[in-house]
Formats: sequence, structure tokens, C-alpha cells
Amino acid sequence: MTPVYKLSANSVRNGRTVYGSMLAGNTAFKPTDFESIATVSVGSGGSSSVEFTSIPTTGYSHLEVRFIARTNRADTIDDMFVQVGNGSVDTGSNYAAHRLYGTGASVGAGSAINKTQMEWYNQFTANNSPASTFGCGSFQILDYADTNKYKTGRILGGSDQNGEGYVEYHSGLWRSTSAITNIKITANGSFRQYSHFALYGIKGA
Repeated sequence: MTPVYKLSANSVRNGRTVYGSMLAGNTAFKPTDFESIATVSVGSGGSSSVEFTSIPTTGYSHLEVRFIARTNRADTIDDMFVQVGNGSVDTGSNYAAHRLYGTGASVGAGSAINKTQMEWYNQFTANNSPASTFGCGSFQILDYADTNKYKTGRILGGSDQNGEGYVEYHSGLWRSTSAITNIKITANGSFRQYSHFALYGIKGA
């Protein structure tokens, strides 16, 4: 192994120190911006929903969920519905959502208020899409533990069905100042095997 030298004013005067590690005496850098909190992989029986519970409310500034998913809906595409809450998810009409999308052939926008969930469209492939294709994306919930403000979500995702594809950018709102400890994700259909959801905590500066 080629030796590693650490140069400093002292080494110039008194000779170089030889290290057997590329760290050369320095502490290893371990990125801590994102930390894995939990993952859910859907098994062979499928699942009608995915829920993260007991999310810690300290140590992170924001949350992010990354996903690849497909449902059994009798269509080529399916939508994502997100409910959040503290201790359990809120099912009241306390959500809003906004939408921008493109298909390659057209673009559009829309909004919805006083909904029982954040409605984020065309995030998943469905049963009539070509086999083994999955929608993918990620969404963030900002300042999820701040008890002084309503909670904002945003998502970038979409799906490709070999001829009909969507790219979607949405935002969402939960009108509550409660810290979020629960996130529930559903669709029009049930999630099929190999769908995968991963929750991360995002550390602040």
C-alpha cells in the first residue's frame, strides 16, 4: 500500500508523518443531512395503504418520503393520497393541494381545497401499464414539527406507461399546527408487490 503523508508546518520542520489510511489522521466525514427513519416494502399480498407511525419530532427539520410504486387499479395510472396527523392521521376536510403537470403532449394546472387528504395525481403506474413499470418520486413535508405554523408538502414524481407518461409537481397543505408523527399513503387501488416507500429525516443547518 502506498503510504499517505499529512503535510503541515510542523512536518516541514520535523519530517513527514506516515499514515496507513487515506484519512491521514483526520476524522471520517459522515454526511448527516438525511437519515433513514423507516422503510416499507410491499409483499406478495399487496397492501391497501402504507403508514409511517411514531415519527420522532426532534432531531430533524423536515421529512422526505421516496417511493417507487404500482397499484392494481384497472387503469394505466393511479393517484397518491396523503394524510398526516399527530398520534393518528387527520381524516377531516383540512387539506389543500395544487398541481402542475406535463405529458409531453399537453400541460395543465389545478387546485383543490377543503379535502380530506392531499391529492397528488398520476404518481403511480397501475394494472394496465406494461408489466414491471413503476411510478417514482419523492415528497417533502416542511417544518413538520413546528407547532407555530400549518404544514406544507411538495412532491415531484410521475410515471411512464410506454406511450402515456406524466411528470407532476404538486404542493399540499395540512391546516394544523400540530407536529406530525403519522403519515398515511393510499391510492385508488392497492399497492402491488415490490412497491417501496422510504422515510427520511432532513437535518437543519
